[in-house]
Amino acid sequence: MKLVFATNNINKLKEVQALVPSHIQLLSLKDINCVEDIPETQNTIEGNAMQKANFIKTNYGYDCFADDTGLEVEHLNGAPGVYSARYAGEQRSDSDNMNKLLNALEANTNRKAQFKTVIALNIGDETELFTGICQGEITHKKQGHNGFGYDPIFKPNGFSNTFAEMDLTLKNKIGHRGKAITKLVTFLTTI
Repeated sequence: MKLVFATNNINKLKEVQALVPSHIQLLSLKDINCVEDIPETQNTIEGNAMQKANFIKTNYGYDCFADDTGLEVEHLNGAPGVYSARYAGEQRSDSDNMNKLLNALEANTNRKAQFKTVIALNIGDETELFTGICQGEITHKKQGHNGFGYDPIFKPNGFSNTFAEMDLTLKNKIGHRGKAITKLVTFLTTI
């Protein structure tokens, strides 16, 4: 069986390939010659994941899955959420996004937040959604140099370090994306 992972991130592709059952050949967007930007115009994380998966299925005919992730901050009523990557503007700057968020929470004691990843799988005529959530809090300053996005200011519950201070193995084990991928892989082993 061939299954497209709608990503251009080769490291993410390899990571997931190591987890999927051996009877599934995982393909990247490059493998199917998809070079255009896949639209992400929905107003929910679930909507964006489904839009990307539907784009591949409709335009290329492959069974596929796509993911979308957002950081949801309780005090900001779930913002930046679906707009996490461009929270501070279309330049999609991790540093600008973190600075804007830290400024928005500067005088606030409620720093509860969660990362949410949704994977949409289009297989045959069915669509399945897999959600992974990691709850935690926003720190008062950037800490650590690993990871990307909001990792330097997100500390998961039960840990004293931010995602950016953790090694990748631990982050993947406890993190939102790892949880969603585990659910996807479990499903794929049943087909």
